[in-house]
Amino acid sequence: MKIPFTDLQAQHKEIDAAMRNAINRTIKRCDFILGQDVAMFEKEFSAYCRSRYAVGVSSGTAALFLGLLSLGIGREDEVIVPAFTYIATALAVSYTGARPVFVDIDERTYNMDAAKIRKAISKNTRAIMPVHLYGQPADMEQILKIAKEYGLRVIEDAAQAHGAAVRLGSQGQVRQAGSIGDIGCFSFYPTKNLGALGDGGMIVTDNEDIYKKLLMLRDYGRVSKYEHDMIGYNSRLDTIQAAVLRLKLKKLGSWNNMRVSVAGKYNDLFKGVNGVITPYASEKSSHVYHVYALRTRKRDEVFAHLKEKGIGAIIHYPKPCHLQKAYADLGYKQGDFPVSEAVSQDIISLPMFPHLKLNQIKAVVGAVKEVLA
Repeated sequence: MKIPFTDLQAQHKEIDAAMRNAINRTIKRCDFILGQDVAMFEKEFSAYCRSRYAVGVSSGTAALFLGLLSLGIGREDEVIVPAFTYIATALAVSYTGARPVFVDIDERTYNMDAAKIRKAISKNTRAIMPVHLYGQPADMEQILKIAKEYGLRVIEDAAQAHGAAVRLGSQGQVRQAGSIGDIGCFSFYPTKNLGALGDGGMIVTDNEDIYKKLLMLRDYGRVSKYEHDMIGYNSRLDTIQAAVLRLKLKKLGSWNNMRVSVAGKYNDLFKGVNGVITPYASEKSSHVYHVYALRTRKRDEVFAHLKEKGIGAIIHYPKPCHLQKAYADLGYKQGDFPVSEAVSQDIISLPMFPHLKLNQIKAVVGAVKEVLA
């Protein structure tokens, strides 16, 4: 049985007619750049995240980059990021001229280990950038506490966590991922839980000054058509993408619930299987399973076997950021972040999408068991 890693066609079938109508409306209006649907989507997405403001941009990486700039981060500054994540998180820091400073991850959640942040703080540290990896929020309560203690900004990389939530404080206040720090950054890459038909991104914030600055940063730094108050960029969310994302946002809750259901079926089928570690879900947050990440010492054999059987799987991520050649000049070496390095050798992402059927899940688990047996 051939099983794709993700199946976008299944979700698009649910909204096919509405999606085509939305695209045609945009074509009819010809407001392709910062058009009506961009403004509407920003309003709807900020409400969904329970944030005051949202600014649509061209990609998740652009969201991180412009978000950092909006906080005044640049040369001579340092930003703390997890060693185990997609490299775009660190690259966004580098684009500003600042230096990414890596910290190791928690072995259960695969997110930044809050207990290791303090040792990474120096006189040049300006911000902490936690990543809500695989759809599970980082330990925001501890990160916010440390940030307040040292006067640091917090930028949430929520590119994989649309709709995830965190419970904060003794009262268990529920906050949406991305709405907790100074700013939250999202990607709408097609395979995300909320994905466009191309690239796209969003920045959310409760700070009006940051919001106004972001509006200029994404659009050439202008305050009117030919008046520019700062060095800005061409980094705007397309109207057609916004029109499609508005439709998908209405489905996000149900699609996330379907992902949680798929993860539960995987977990049940892997119970009692030796040699695997299923995803850990913290009681402090909700996991929206952007990917279903399994750990096994026989990762490479499992990956090869799944490929042979026509089952899609991806390794997220085979090499931590601190060991990438792009960051060789920072002087990190093998052994600096042992948890990140160990996880990178064992982790494999199994097929995960809302419409994954039980017989497909059973086939994936059966193929994994064939290797482990």
